[in-house]
Amino acid sequence: MPKVTLLERQKKNQERVNVYLDDEFAFGLNIMDAMQLKKGQELDAQTIAELKNKDAIVKAIDVAVNLLSYRPRSRHEIRQKLSKKGYEEFVIETAIERMTDLKYLDDHAFAKFWIESRNRSKPLGKRALQYELRNKGVSDAIIRELLEDMVDESSGAYEAAQKRIRRMRGKTEYEFKQKVGAFLQRRGFNYEAINQALEAIIIELQETDPEFFAEPDNDWM
Repeated sequence: MPKVTLLERQKKNQERVNVYLDDEFAFGLNIMDAMQLKKGQELDAQTIAELKNKDAIVKAIDVAVNLLSYRPRSRHEIRQKLSKKGYEEFVIETAIERMTDLKYLDDHAFAKFWIESRNRSKPLGKRALQYELRNKGVSDAIIRELLEDMVDESSGAYEAAQKRIRRMRGKTEYEFKQKVGAFLQRRGFNYEAINQALEAIIIELQETDPEFFAEPDNDWM
């Protein structure tokens, strides 16, 4: 069986150790796992494979933690990222389960973050949010619960429409309804919420800025 002939800390990363078997580099390990080895120890094929898997899992978790440093992510997103980097399925699933146990990954918390972020910067209707969260791999049960608790379509449609008002000055009320209504439909709002938002905004504009809307052109000849 191959014998451990050298355990050497890596120069660029002192938390990792290069393992040499029979005087040849075999694999790297994090320092905690490397502490279980000693020079002269013989390793069978199964032990070597287990150590390599351990190290691959640690590396996968490091990659995932780095991704999470930018923003929360769903389990599905992490799974996709690790798969693209070439990690084996066993390594990916083990890494994900460990991170879930440690609360680094939590689809409920992720979905809540996603909805809150959208509500602040880009209000969307329930239909659009459901589509986005499903693409992130969040379960329908979580999506239904959070959309019910966190999304008010009427106020969301109103807030989203506010971002389009300036460019609509000089349009007729009909054009305003058509263009802003289409915009809100693309944002995933339902028909009732869109109508409520448009009517409220039109009334406000008529009261605060009577010249905002152009008069309709009745000369159709």
